[in-house]
Amino acid sequence: MSKLRFGILSTAKIGIDKVIPAMQRGEHTEVVAIASREHGRAQSAARTLGIARAHGSYEELLADPEVDAVYNPLPNHLHVPLSIAALEAGKHVLCEKPIGLSSAEGQELVDAAARYPKLKVMEAFMYRHHPQWRRAKQIVADGGVGRLRTIQSFFSYYNDDPTNIRNQVGIGGGGGLADIGCYSISLSRFIFDAEPERVLGIVEYDPQLKVDRLASAILDFGSGTATFTCGTQLAPFQRVNIFGTAGRVEIDIPFNAPNDRPCTMRHQHAGGIDEIALPVCDQYTIQGDLFARSVLEDRPVPTPITDAVANMRVIERVVESGKVGGWA
Repeated sequence: MSKLRFGILSTAKIGIDKVIPAMQRGEHTEVVAIASREHGRAQSAARTLGIARAHGSYEELLADPEVDAVYNPLPNHLHVPLSIAALEAGKHVLCEKPIGLSSAEGQELVDAAARYPKLKVMEAFMYRHHPQWRRAKQIVADGGVGRLRTIQSFFSYYNDDPTNIRNQVGIGGGGGLADIGCYSISLSRFIFDAEPERVLGIVEYDPQLKVDRLASAILDFGSGTATFTCGTQLAPFQRVNIFGTAGRVEIDIPFNAPNDRPCTMRHQHAGGIDEIALPVCDQYTIQGDLFARSVLEDRPVPTPITDAVANMRVIERVVESGKVGGWA
């Protein structure tokens, strides 16, 4: 096999708009089926995207013998149960972030994956696979910023629609921390290559929607700190700065990297500032190909599923800190 055959669980917007078209351009990925609880929606999506088979239930897709792996972009509360069902059906799993509603639920998926050691499971945190993040990681590892001391990140958009899944506590987990704060936490753990020893968070909740709409936090890694703010009722913006004793790395579009133009970043050092333009690429295509190669070549996935659980634990500590008004 030179390609991994994917089935898509649901007609979620991120799959239709971003992930499926990207996988269809992949060297090692092929989308062969899509499922929805409404057969008509699956058929419509299949026609639009040129997918061979449309299933009227998730169970039908999991039983499809032509599907090797599933991509799971369902609402957060269905990430773990449907991913476990996929494993039980003998399918590899690429599951959207966050991995679940809690670290305990995420651990259920880790435990399930351990029962199927020949199947690969990975959280679909696409940003990590973009060349700009690999470059940033390498600059820091090579001492390009001196001793790493602190990371600052910001991510925001405006969405106060009560019907949107991101604003529904019971269904999607709800709120900015689970949706976008997870990026800031993940990148900080990725660049520091460590887990924070303690966190301090301030979290504001929408009085009607009951989801967090503004959160700021400090992550203490012992050797340095990471600070971030995320908000779901703010002007849209994103930026990351990585500071060391002898330099700085700034990434302009760190998370929703465009697939139609080069991404830019800057490396400030003693000799000046290097403007770095990354080649045009699609981080979703790269993610799919890396996952597929892990399956086809039977090697570990780029990011182990345990990393997803560790990220959830930090989110939970930020929430806990916000409630108690002190370090957690």
